[in-house]
Amino acid sequence: MSASPVFLSAAMGRPFIFPSPFSPRAIAEKTANRTANKTAEILAQVGAMPKLGAVVPASRLEVRLEPEMVSSGIPQLDSLTGGLARGCLTEICGTASSGRTSVLLFALARATERGEVCALVDSSDAFDPASAAAAGMAMSRLLWVRCGDKQPSRKPPSSSWKNRRQNPPGQRWESQLGQMLKVTDLLLQSNGFGMIALDLGDIPVESARRIPLASWFRFRRAVEHTPTALLVLEQQPIAGSCSSMLVKVSGKKLSAVSYQHSGNPPLHLELPHSELLDQFEITAELLRSRLERKPAQSAASFKSRAAWAG
Repeated sequence: MSASPVFLSAAMGRPFIFPSPFSPRAIAEKTANRTANKTAEILAQVGAMPKLGAVVPASRLEVRLEPEMVSSGIPQLDSLTGGLARGCLTEICGTASSGRTSVLLFALARATERGEVCALVDSSDAFDPASAAAAGMAMSRLLWVRCGDKQPSRKPPSSSWKNRRQNPPGQRWESQLGQMLKVTDLLLQSNGFGMIALDLGDIPVESARRIPLASWFRFRRAVEHTPTALLVLEQQPIAGSCSSMLVKVSGKKLSAVSYQHSGNPPLHLELPHSELLDQFEITAELLRSRLERKPAQSAASFKSRAAWAG
C-alpha cells in the first residue's frame, strides 16, 4: 500500500523532486545548526571560567529578584506600599500642607534608628531640625545639604525693580537645582548611605519640570544594585518612568489654634487672626508601582501632629 503513490506519480509522468544540499532551505538549516553549536560552545567556555560561572543568558531569566523593602516609619503606609524599596527611586508628591514633609521625617527617623547614615538634599532650605528631632531622628547620622547661594550677601534683599530684573526668581531656582543635581550625583556615587532624600516640595512646578529626564535616568542607574533608598519629594510627578513607586499624599485639617494679633491693627482687616496647624489627617494614594508586590488596597490614612504641639 505504501508504494501505490509512487507508482501513481510515475504513471502520471510527474518528476520526483529530491532535496538538494545546495537549496536555500538546506543552507539555512545548516547555518542554524552551526550557530546553535557555536553558541553552546561559547556558553560552555564561559561557564568554565571561575569569575563568569554565575552568568546566565537573558532567555533563561524567568524570575526577577524583588528589591529589599524597608519600613517608612508609618505602619499604614507600609501596609499600602510594602515600605520603601532599596535600589529604587520613590516619589512622594503633594501640595503644601499635604503631609509630604511628615512622611520624609518619619522615613529618615526610621532609617537612622536602624543605624543607617542618611543624606537630605534640601533644595529650598526648608528643613526644620527641631521637627526632625521630635520625630525621633538621630541627627548625628544625617547629612544635611543646604542648596543656596555660595556667597550670601549681608545686605537685606531689595525689592526695587532693578534688583528684580538682575535676579529673576527663575534664575535663582535654576541655580539651586543645578547644585542639587551635582550633589545627588556625588552622594549616589559614594554608595555609603541607607537613604538619600531630595526635597523639591517648595520649588515651583515650572522650574522642577526643567530637570532633564536624562538626570532621572542617571539617578536610577546609579542607585540600582545598591542598598540605598532614593526618596524624592515634589508637588507633582516629574521623574516619569524612572521612579519605581509613586505615592500621592493629601492632608485634611483636624484641629488648629487661633492667635489674635496684638499691638498695631493688621493691614488686612479681613484677616484679624492667624491659625497654627495642630493636627491633620494624611491620606496616601498609591498611583504607580513597578514592583512585583500587588497591593490589596490603593489608599491609606494616618494622622500627624505638629512638633510644637507636643
